[in-house]
Amino acid sequence: MKILLIADQPEPILWEHLDRRKLEGVELVLSCGDLPAEYLSFLTCFTPAPILYVHGNHDDRYAAKPPEGCICIEDTIYVHEGIRILGLGGSMRYNQGVNQYTQSQMNARVRRLRFKLWRSGGIDILLTHSPAYQLGDDTDLAHIGFTAFLDVIDKYHPRLLVHGHVHQSYRHDFKRIRQRGDTQVINACGYYIWDF
Repeated sequence: MKILLIADQPEPILWEHLDRRKLEGVELVLSCGDLPAEYLSFLTCFTPAPILYVHGNHDDRYAAKPPEGCICIEDTIYVHEGIRILGLGGSMRYNQGVNQYTQSQMNARVRRLRFKLWRSGGIDILLTHSPAYQLGDDTDLAHIGFTAFLDVIDKYHPRLLVHGHVHQSYRHDFKRIRQRGDTQVINACGYYIWDF
């Protein structure tokens, strides 16, 4: 299955100068947050693939105007053609933003999902906004990753953790793809195509 991963920055080749070939064969779109609702809604016009999203730390505006035609999977497991996808958006709390959490609050969100995780038999993809702790995160408070995501990876062994939040321009040593055990970790900043 060809999956389009997007996060943080609208990709000009998909929006301003749409090259429809970039969407050919895409069967699922996963948005890691911090993208304009209009961008996600625009993409629904050019692909029949479902567009699933979680909230980024700057997505407070989605409360008033969510992306049309897209599916929010915050705190739930969404199954698409047998692929189990868990959504956990938001970032570390650095001010009073709606989509910001402490490490303890994110741990509590994961604990509340234990029954769903057990009932589904685990997950195949973990869709987040922030990265996991020391797995593609940064050192400033706003961009530190969540330890809870490491626990999910180590216990449920998803094939993929996809996140955004840490932009390519933030680090001179930016690395898009990482690995932890059986789980491939991809920073979707901009866009990336992944074959499941």
